[in-house]
Amino acid sequence: QSIPFFIAFIVLEFAVSWVQKRKLSGRINDGISSLSLGILSRLPDVLFRSVDLISYIYIWNNYRLFELPWDSQWTWYLTLLGVDFAYYCFHRMSHEVNILWAAHQIHHSSEDYNLFTALRQSVLQKYTSWIFNLPMALFIPPSVFAVHLQFNLLYQFWIHTEVITNLGPLEWILNTPSHHRVHHGRNPYCIDKNYGGTLIIWDRIFGTFEAEDAKVVYGLTHPVNSFDPIMLQLRPLAHIWNTFWTTPGFCNKLSVIFKGPGWGPGKPRLGLPEEIPVITGKEVPFNPRLPTYLNCYAVVHFAVLTDLYTELLGTVTMLSQGTILLRIGFIILSLTSFGLLMENRQELKTGILEVIRCLVFIGLYKLGYLRSHFSSLGYAYEVKYLL
Repeated sequence: QSIPFFIAFIVLEFAVSWVQKRKLSGRINDGISSLSLGILSRLPDVLFRSVDLISYIYIWNNYRLFELPWDSQWTWYLTLLGVDFAYYCFHRMSHEVNILWAAHQIHHSSEDYNLFTALRQSVLQKYTSWIFNLPMALFIPPSVFAVHLQFNLLYQFWIHTEVITNLGPLEWILNTPSHHRVHHGRNPYCIDKNYGGTLIIWDRIFGTFEAEDAKVVYGLTHPVNSFDPIMLQLRPLAHIWNTFWTTPGFCNKLSVIFKGPGWGPGKPRLGLPEEIPVITGKEVPFNPRLPTYLNCYAVVHFAVLTDLYTELLGTVTMLSQGTILLRIGFIILSLTSFGLLMENRQELKTGILEVIRCLVFIGLYKLGYLRSHFSSLGYAYEVKYLL
């Protein structure tokens, strides 16, 4: 239900950015990459129930100490603070524990900063974040928790923008675009700062707050230089796996997993600040040039995929397990093909993969395994994919 609002705000950001700077707020390749990662991160929810709510309800049903009244305003205020503090703890651990960072860094891998970046999420992150919410299940009703969990995530969408500069006194209490720009920076002064979700008070209390100062350069300290969503999800885990086996000593191997991503034998838990690459201001984002017709091709096909994806979300309870798996498989195939296309790899396999994808679409659509929100576009889709 939030997707139309996301699209409306993205269009509004484009318009405001054009008025302010006479340029759009992002790039086609990076935008498609962010949306691809967002779609990929939601696919497990099509097959499985939310681990956040399942675990929370289990603790509530079996171990709660007492029950706060769901209809009391104080319960809602307390839950607002509780959910946001749990998010701060989880978010901070996701930067300070290497195995958690391997999932979370997908969100930081964009070298742009716009509302597309907010949708750039990890498939694996949700399977660790739920632990931090469980203490609230001892006394806060699941219905109240579920609402605030969604509020907290939805709030964080709008702060991923450069078109809003400063919000005055609100900067002292709320997490704002200015504060979150710092969090996404790879400048040395930005590293491991401003973890808050809705509120910035936790960072001020625990010493992790940093105000926006020098121009922020976005992305990872060591850029990934890829738009392939599968590779972006798996490469950090592969790096930990390889480092684990090449690091001598059992305790050091455990440290590879549970200490910071900058840790190495003989270094502090979070690594050495002087090893963070210096920002010169001349950094150039990874931006392979594509012919205009290929950019148009990618945008049109991604729009069709978004239509198919939202139709899946809306009808999932009425579909067989086999149909759901076929649709998910086609979506993953498409996202991978788009990623390779955006990298402008002049390789035969990239073209072959796209031809296979188009043929798979035609087959699945003819057999009734794929459906559009707009039934009148079915014939147009078939013609387009054939072409």
